[in-house]
Amino acid sequence: MSDKEFLHTGLTNKIIKAYFTVYNELGFGFLEKVYENALFLELRSMGLFVQKQKRITVFYNETEVGEYYADLIVADKIIIELKAMESLCEEHEYQLTNYLKATKIEVGLLMNFGRKPEFKRKIFSNN
Repeated sequence: MSDKEFLHTGLTNKIIKAYFTVYNELGFGFLEKVYENALFLELRSMGLFVQKQKRITVFYNETEVGEYYADLIVADKIIIELKAMESLCEEHEYQLTNYLKATKIEVGLLMNFGRKPEFKRKIFSNN
């Protein structure tokens, strides 16, 4: 295991705790936006700096080719991509990895508010 696998572990653990708090309170069945708003509030109540729907620009050969909006960014260190699906799939993981590639952020959390709580941690080094 490399050091990158443990990057921002303390912060990641706080986010996961907040995720389970929201999941236990709201359960399954709401739209993704409801979970985004609730998790935003929960993370803020923990004293964390959280940005919602932050614009991220994607470049190709130094030319802007697109943009996306990150669901949540915590402390400018972790991108959170939220889903409200039956289960996560490989495409969701690729989506988060691409978001990390487009930024200087190296840690991402993919969090699903499905029938069963499910999350994945992704690391991408921009070096």
